[in-house]
Amino acid sequence: MELSLSPSSIRISAISTHRTTPCRSIRLPINHTCISSHSSLKCSKNYSLADLCSLRSCSRTGPKSHHKRLSIWASSQSGAAGSDSVLNKVSEFKNAFWRFLRPHTIRGTALGSTSLVARALIENPNLIRWSLLFKAFSGLLALICGNGYIVGINQIYDIGIDKVNKPYLPIAAGDLSVQAAWFLVLLFAVTGLLTVGVNFGPFITSLYCLGLFLGTIYSVPPFRMKRFPVVAFLIIATVRGFLLNFGVYYATRAALGLTFEWSFPVAFITTFVTMFALVIAITKDLPDVEGDRKFQISTLATKLGVRNISFLGSGLLLLNYVGALLAAIFIPQAFRRSLMIPAHTILALSLIFQAWLLEKSNYTKEAISGFYRFIWNLFYAEYIMFPFL
Repeated sequence: MELSLSPSSIRISAISTHRTTPCRSIRLPINHTCISSHSSLKCSKNYSLADLCSLRSCSRTGPKSHHKRLSIWASSQSGAAGSDSVLNKVSEFKNAFWRFLRPHTIRGTALGSTSLVARALIENPNLIRWSLLFKAFSGLLALICGNGYIVGINQIYDIGIDKVNKPYLPIAAGDLSVQAAWFLVLLFAVTGLLTVGVNFGPFITSLYCLGLFLGTIYSVPPFRMKRFPVVAFLIIATVRGFLLNFGVYYATRAALGLTFEWSFPVAFITTFVTMFALVIAITKDLPDVEGDRKFQISTLATKLGVRNISFLGSGLLLLNYVGALLAAIFIPQAFRRSLMIPAHTILALSLIFQAWLLEKSNYTKEAISGFYRFIWNLFYAEYIMFPFL
């Protein structure tokens, strides 16, 4: 093969293996479009050397073979584009699905259940066995499904509000259809109920159903209890505080072959996070004041103002931390003072500092959102510490 370059063209000469004389050369312009004498198909300088060599069939084998080769090349390019399109759609759905689950709530549920299971096992190390691992994972799956159902049903009925308050959520953003959202929440509910019913018996199943029921009436008309601040706070505190902690600890002890029995640490964490869930219920409306006012949804934040609610939430959390310090001082046999006292002191001081920053920022929307995220981080921190307290 001979390849020669000129300022305006590429010249290729090839020796056929079936002939003793060279095929005639093909001269293809670099900066101009060449048109086959047998078709209107255009080619550009972006062809590879192999593509250029294959084009000599224009002069040797005729238009039929030329069209066939170019059709194969075009089909392969179309197939690659189709594959990329499918991968992009899968990636987009995964992203929308993850946002639909509200990751910060998933982390709270996963950390809470893991922490309580770990505490029950630490209290009864002689009863640990590998067969419990499957039951623990099935319980976590059921809790995540329940969480997904509750936050999903809320998004379905809050589309208009979310377009103002949380435009990044997948339904409000148009990244997930309402039909797909309904399919997901029903799948979560059925999967969760079946998992709990098969693995944990009627009592835990009834608690799980109670949680789903409360999550439903919180969002779904005609109940829509989120319209009534006190009722809304009690529902969130009950589901995320009492039901989660009591249910997981009860199920873990039952799996270990033990009857339910409150211990000081478990009573402490249940009380602590129930109060914490109440604070989350109060402060979650802080970033949503604009949309709530637009849709005439009555919350404490719209009634009392952002500044007053942030002070109320911070004050309740500080009482929580004071209670933790008093528990460590007056019930030393139940807790590790060396961890519980300094850890809760540091978290309380961090909360005061964040409240000061919020005040200094004059309660901008970005500062309010940051303050709310910080409260969730405090929530996570308590569960992370709990097995070691």
